[in-house]
Amino acid sequence: MSQDNAKRLAAEAALAHVEPGMVLGLGTGSTAEHFLKALGRAIEGGLRVRGVPTSERTAHVAVQCAIPLAALDDVAEIDLTVDGADEIDPDLALIKGGGGALLREKIVAAASRRMIVIADRSKLVPRLGAFPLPVEVVPFGISATRRHLSALFAEEGLGTPSIAVRQGSGGHAFLTDGGHAILDCALGAIADPARLAARLSAVPGVVEHGLFIGLASLAILGGEAGHEIVSAVALPSA
Repeated sequence: MSQDNAKRLAAEAALAHVEPGMVLGLGTGSTAEHFLKALGRAIEGGLRVRGVPTSERTAHVAVQCAIPLAALDDVAEIDLTVDGADEIDPDLALIKGGGGALLREKIVAAASRRMIVIADRSKLVPRLGAFPLPVEVVPFGISATRRHLSALFAEEGLGTPSIAVRQGSGGHAFLTDGGHAILDCALGAIADPARLAARLSAVPGVVEHGLFIGLASLAILGGEAGHEIVSAVALPSA
């Protein structure tokens, strides 16, 4: 099975958790777009929901799929957010932000009653960190912010990892929908994601980071056998 088909299976399985009348947080990325397409088909069949997009790209795809949209400030609460992840650990801590929408994704996830993560099974890992951790930063003083991050990582026993400014098209630095830059930090294994998350949030210039701790309640993983559900703590057998 291709990775894309595995993502599609997970996305379609997430529809079972959607109920009529819900306000949904709509994630960003290739797996989330499979969910948008499946949701659009369900809406065409009569399902009535509204979606809060986590990026301009997601809003564009949602309009193409005829999904009614609402602004976060115009809803009292989000019932369920469905989004992808770059890595998922056994406690459902996540690394997100490969697509550059991590700030809005985290705001929407934190405003939700529940968050379901959808991914292909390769995203399930024993420990976070093989995927470079995205850190969203203010462009002003970005060199000083990088120095702060380097010192922090050294204090946390993470050595001297590469901290690269993400590049966009035309050789220019990538900018998020909020006008911020992304630093991709190649950390290797992260022993204590919650501790690192708290320390990153305290660095001047850091807007947000890609460690999502305590937000996801369920992961749906697509693979050769269809899909499987991970709800906590123990990795499923291979």
